[in-house]
This record gives sequence, C-alpha cells and structure tokens, in this order.
Amino acid sequence: MIDHTGVIVSDFPRSRAFYSQALAPIGYALLAEIPAAVTGSTDVAGFGEPPKPDFWISGATAARGVNQPPIHVAFRVTSRAQVDAFYHAALAAGGRDNGAPGPRPHYHPGYYGAFVLDPDGHNIEAVCHNPDA
Repeated sequence: MIDHTGVIVSDFPRSRAFYSQALAPIGYALLAEIPAAVTGSTDVAGFGEPPKPDFWISGATAARGVNQPPIHVAFRVTSRAQVDAFYHAALAAGGRDNGAPGPRPHYHPGYYGAFVLDPDGHNIEAVCHNPDA
C-alpha cells in the first residue's frame, strides 16, 4: 500500500497554486508546508484529505532537478462529476489538456478519467472506477 508520493517541480509557488486549485474539487487541500530553512534544501508542500497529506511537491534544487521524464499520478475519486470538476479546475489553474473526461473502456469497464499536464508536464489524472457514480 502506498502511503504518500510526490513530484519535484521547477517553480514551487506556481505549482503550489496549481495543485491547490486543481485538487480542491476532489477534496484535497494544502495541509502542510515546510520551508527550505527547515528541510535544509527546498520548500515542500503536502496535499491530501485532512488530516494527512499524501501527495507532496518539492522545489527543484541544484542537486535535484525536476523529475525527468515527467511522471504520472492518478487520484481516485468517487464520482464522475469529481473527475469533470478536477479537469476544469486544473485547466483554469494553468494545466494543459492531456485527455478530456470520459470513459476509458480499454482500461476496464467503468473506468472514467481525465488527464491534465501540470506546469512541469507531469501527467495528473482523476479517475472514477464506479460506473454508476
């Protein structure tokens, strides 16, 4: 079972703003922020459903660049409406379309997802596996 994951971003304030807006419709909020003065290297921010962050972003440093190639992160949601809301919020926050909301039966029956590229090109998805939701 995965406890938490994250991505390294090139512009921490821009990405913090992007994820704050894009993840809000699926119930995620900025729950923790730790400055470079505390971590000893870079700013980090944790998003999740209260009380625990499970998705983290951290700023790139000279020793640690942005994840290359970009990675894919999928957030499981409980309704297709949440997938749609995530997609529209992420686009409004500056994300780029990488697959509009819709069924993806080639993955499995009932799979409904949307894909957006974040400011660094990471493929961020919201997915609902319940065909009746």
